[in-house]
Amino acid sequence: MNEFSDEELVARALESGRPDPSNPWLHELFSRHQRRVVLWCLRYSANREEALDLSQEVMANTFRRLETFQGNSKFTTWLFTVCRNHCLNAIKSKASRPESGGEELLLSLAAPSGASIEDRLTQESQLELARTWIRDSLDKTEQRVFVMHFLEEIPLDAITRAMGLTNPSGAKAYIVSARRKLSEAARRWRSQHER
Repeated sequence: MNEFSDEELVARALESGRPDPSNPWLHELFSRHQRRVVLWCLRYSANREEALDLSQEVMANTFRRLETFQGNSKFTTWLFTVCRNHCLNAIKSKASRPESGGEELLLSLAAPSGASIEDRLTQESQLELARTWIRDSLDKTEQRVFVMHFLEEIPLDAITRAMGLTNPSGAKAYIVSARRKLSEAARRWRSQHER
């Protein structure tokens, strides 16, 4: 089947009347592009496991929507569009979740299983302080960008696209502003507690 173009494989898959995963034409088509889709998904997620999950969702979505491929462009162009839209929607969905979603991750990272109770309490109080600074010092957009980038490990360019940020620097400007505000909050806290 290597002699067939992607577009020919799509046409044969649709003609065969068996649009299911066992269809040999679809199997060949998806085998050709699985690695490429994973790499595309990695552009939107720095987390490899999440990128693999996204790629599986993209392939399932592609399978369901294959009949909408009209052949006006190369199959890979259409597939990239499906992939990009799915990944951006996933990022938007993640961004719209309550900010508390990252707090559990913070707590699990800060309290390794071998840590003593005193260490865990100290780490939890430090995390509570950090959450307070984030909540009190940053506006909602800065909070979302900060959590998405540092806790969910989403690349800045993907955050910029997903949130529709139109400023020239995109999400990076919000990170710079958030860092400045958090540094100021830490400085104020130190000056109050070192007396």
